[in-house]
Amino acid sequence: MFPEATRSLRAAGLCCTKAGLLTAARPLVAHGASSRRHFSLQRRLGARAPPPPKAPRERVHIPGLEMVTYGDKMHFVPGLAKPETPHWERDYQDPRWYRSPPLSDMPLAQEQPCFLFHQRTNAMEGVQQALWLTKTKLIDGLPPRLISLAQDPANQILDQDERVKNAIKHARFWDTTESKPVQERYSKVLLQNLLHLCAGLQPSHPALGRRILSENYSLAATWRRGEDLFQIRGLNGLLSTCMDPLPVQSEAQDVDDTKQHVLETFYPVSPTIDLQQVNVYHQEKNCTGFREGYPYPHAHTLFFHDQKSLRCTLRPDQFRAKMVMFAFGNALARAHLQYGTEPRGLLERPVVVQAVGTNGRYFHFLVFQLNTTDLSEDSGVKNLVWMEKDLELYEYAKVRPLIKKKEVQVPAGLAGYNAHTFHKFLSLYLNGAV
Repeated sequence: MFPEATRSLRAAGLCCTKAGLLTAARPLVAHGASSRRHFSLQRRLGARAPPPPKAPRERVHIPGLEMVTYGDKMHFVPGLAKPETPHWERDYQDPRWYRSPPLSDMPLAQEQPCFLFHQRTNAMEGVQQALWLTKTKLIDGLPPRLISLAQDPANQILDQDERVKNAIKHARFWDTTESKPVQERYSKVLLQNLLHLCAGLQPSHPALGRRILSENYSLAATWRRGEDLFQIRGLNGLLSTCMDPLPVQSEAQDVDDTKQHVLETFYPVSPTIDLQQVNVYHQEKNCTGFREGYPYPHAHTLFFHDQKSLRCTLRPDQFRAKMVMFAFGNALARAHLQYGTEPRGLLERPVVVQAVGTNGRYFHFLVFQLNTTDLSEDSGVKNLVWMEKDLELYEYAKVRPLIKKKEVQVPAGLAGYNAHTFHKFLSLYLNGAV
């Protein structure tokens, strides 16, 4: 009787033991892999359950009965209660021990939430999401009149291709002694080298002297999209500002034809899915980052280099969305300063801002034209953006050759240089100076 009962209990309790769970999990493994050990399952089954959190002790105050503490003794005494000390308030300001007040007590607290787009925002839908947020129509390729600027021999640099190759070699080989340079470093050095190379055209193009480069400036732009409030804030790349605005790229008839364009939606994904939601903000904040009377008030070109870090890594489509948003933010902030904060519909003179982005090898170019500041409704005039993406400046640049099976697969040095990519970079640089 007892052996049969023992076998029955073992069969019934098999699934409740660690060995029983492992036996039940083996059929779930693919064919041919049933002999593998389930380390994660064994660890979870063998680990102890964490103890339940202890509830804080509730202090009971009995009227007329005071607790005997060791406060008068000035040292710990076993058996006596711990004295209660009042909270000490400093009579001076110490930033190390600053405690922010509750959100409801802050002077900038608002009931309506605001959605922020900043330097580390990862737009889930990429460029399509940026187009919806900015009420913009996308046109593939750069404007033809803009590309033709660098095709004129009078606008080209002496020994242009050779000097561009030297700029690439300086960023990849000569700027550091490391066998594998960091992308964040050589992409920034390459961008500075190309800008320095293009600035050599100033003697033949005096209008280039009416520009200046700015870095680490803060931008703020506010707009409404439907019932939601949006803001672009923070630092963004390297900005070239000039005394004269950029020429308009689209005719008035083409701008009027954008009324027929229908913005693409990505339902059921919300357009604000990746934006930071805050309730403490300036309700109408539009700032270009420069004081009034700055001699270079017009934005010319924004330069971005792709920074891959543990805190923020953007995919190429997200990187281009960031370029669109900050080009739009610079144009919108300047339009508000020029025409006021109230929506005016169609602007008398559209605001044009360019943007260039690179990771040290691939380049992205775009030209943004702000046609209207009335962005609440989907209907009406749309803004325009011309974009050209994933243009390769060179195929590879190796400090050491890549050898496999005793054969050189990729030789050391620079190879695969593409002159058309730099032509478009030069065209954006010369825009407004020719």
